[in-house]
Amino acid sequence: MSSFPAVLRSEWTKIRTVASTTWTLACALVVTVGLGALLCSFAASRFPDMPPAEQLAFDPIAASFAGMSLGQLAMIVFGVLVVGTEYGSGMIRTSLAAVPRRAEFLLGKLTAATALALAVGLATSFLSFFLGQAILGEHGTGLGGEHVLRAVTGAGLYMALIALFSMGVTAVLRSSVLALGILMPFFFLISTILRAFATTRKVSQFFPDQAGSKIMETVPDTLNQVQAPYGPWGGLGIMVLWVLAAVGGGYLVLRRRDA
Repeated sequence: MSSFPAVLRSEWTKIRTVASTTWTLACALVVTVGLGALLCSFAASRFPDMPPAEQLAFDPIAASFAGMSLGQLAMIVFGVLVVGTEYGSGMIRTSLAAVPRRAEFLLGKLTAATALALAVGLATSFLSFFLGQAILGEHGTGLGGEHVLRAVTGAGLYMALIALFSMGVTAVLRSSVLALGILMPFFFLISTILRAFATTRKVSQFFPDQAGSKIMETVPDTLNQVQAPYGPWGGLGIMVLWVLAAVGGGYLVLRRRDA
């Protein structure tokens, strides 16, 4: 009979001994921090030439997190690999034989992976913030600024939730290839394209990435034609609902279908 701490140790061992999962987390950190620093350098150099309206609407936190859109893709890959690798290799049968209680098995896997994603996400968000604000200089802000700590901490939570959402979707689809084939275009293309138009933005603002990313804002989306009908915490709440739906669906599939 397995115990939950033993399941956690087992899942932690699986994650840390697979090179691909380690590299995807490293990529998430490097890409997010690197692109954020690059944009902050660009913004600092052209800030005096910005129109007054853009200067007023400039969000130094958003500049630090400019790499988040690509960094989150690495988190998606991490979440997909954590769940999908066992299905692809057939090891899911061995895992379920060792932990026959499927709810305990899935909870252990998601808990171990999400805790690691959260640690990397928080490290990424704080590194992005401090490096970006150092580059922005007088145009930047400090951690004690209004809503800044919420935004920086929220960025780490956002990355962890993206990974957890990807795990849930992969548990539903039971295939890494299929999950990546759906999640990558959805976040990188569909969500971005729909956000570009005022009419479709009314729908896309309730997508998990767009709603969740509000937690990282300290300046409202002043330049957008369609304002979001929720605040930072409301947006994060919408993202949590998406995550719960994905994880719940993954559990139902795992419980009702053979490995």
